[in-house]
Amino acid sequence: MAFTRQQVALISIASVAAFMGTFLISSVNIALPRIEQEFNLTAIELSWTVTSFLLATAILLLPIGRWADIYGIFKTYKIGIVLFTLGSLACGWVQSGFWFIVFRFIQGIGAAFTNATGTAILVSAFPTQYRGRVLGISISGVYLGLATGPFVGGIITQYVGWRMLFYLSTVIGIIIAFLAIRILKDTEKHHPVNREKFSYLESIIYMTGLILLVYGSSKIPHTAGWLMMAAGLSTLILFWRIENRSASPMLNTQLFTKNRLFAYSNLAALINYSATYSIVFILSLYLQKIKGLSPRDAGAILITQPLIMAVFSPIAGRLSDKIQPHLLASIGMLICSSGLFMLSFLSATFPTTSILLILAWLGIGFAMFSSPNMNTIMSSVDKTYYGVASATASTMRVVGQITSMTLITIFFALIIGNKAIDLAPPLQFLSVTRHSFLLFSLICLIGVYFSYYRGKLHK
Repeated sequence: MAFTRQQVALISIASVAAFMGTFLISSVNIALPRIEQEFNLTAIELSWTVTSFLLATAILLLPIGRWADIYGIFKTYKIGIVLFTLGSLACGWVQSGFWFIVFRFIQGIGAAFTNATGTAILVSAFPTQYRGRVLGISISGVYLGLATGPFVGGIITQYVGWRMLFYLSTVIGIIIAFLAIRILKDTEKHHPVNREKFSYLESIIYMTGLILLVYGSSKIPHTAGWLMMAAGLSTLILFWRIENRSASPMLNTQLFTKNRLFAYSNLAALINYSATYSIVFILSLYLQKIKGLSPRDAGAILITQPLIMAVFSPIAGRLSDKIQPHLLASIGMLICSSGLFMLSFLSATFPTTSILLILAWLGIGFAMFSSPNMNTIMSSVDKTYYGVASATASTMRVVGQITSMTLITIFFALIIGNKAIDLAPPLQFLSVTRHSFLLFSLICLIGVYFSYYRGKLHK
């Protein structure tokens, strides 16, 4: 099939936007030690520079996905690009740790708008038999950003300063915003619109529950933290019960209760991201604090995993158009579980070559899981629910990422306490590393069940 100019433009915009978001995330990870020093942050506060971005994205993905189905996915996408760009500019300018975390939150709001609609835009523009291929191209943009972020970010952080990462993201964002506004202006009318009502009350209940759950985790082991997490979980259960009875739900619970393919695929994504997201966060600190590497050299090592992902994701996406996706995804998750287990043996003398090989192995596993899994999710729903399906899949990813960071925060709180990582003995940090990767390996192994037993995708 020869793609039209409009389709090529859509792939290009979505891929570059995906690249921009993940490039910034991965490059900031490598700059964390410098950010920690400049703003004098504790270990828990440092984790919030990442978690605040993820939290903003997570609490808004479902409401924005629903809003986009009603008012237009293309309009929503363009708003997100603009917000993300403004947030990037503010993060580069900010002068205190508190406001840096605040503007990272605003950046995450922009990311919620684009993440909730990017996949829906691509799926709506291409026939079913080409979805795996197109999604694979888009996801390779994600992994290309993850691949170049640590290396380029390390060089920029070491020789220019971490603020330049956000200024560079601002420039890319301005270019994408211009292209999106210019190219996508006539495409909205061709997308089917869901005319049901948008419920602001349900959105507030959902957002409140998630905020309480995530913020409470940062207060563990204090009693207030456990109480907030319990309140958050209770609020999310209330939200689910309201959605079950709602005539116009923000989250169509029947997609989970009556569509096993959709439900299990989303659960598999949630589990996979819960187990794998913190890899770069932990290894960035490990390589610079335990191994004594510079940001540039640490980034050169961390580039391995996402680079492999970028190479194999289009291949896996194309295979998922011909082979049942649940087989590819399950093998990929098994590979991830084994790689995480190997990382639990990290020590001060662990060979760098072994780290490179493990990261390459993890890259193959994640590429085999991600594209086929997304293909299954988007192919299991009707066109009028593309926005919700895309937002739900993105929510599973971001909630998984938050879960991963939350577990790291809990280990920091229990083992290192409320002090800077620089002040913690190396053995304490390695204890966090060992316990984290062992737990993540087990979580990933559990996810294989949902990945394999989701059922077959009817082409």
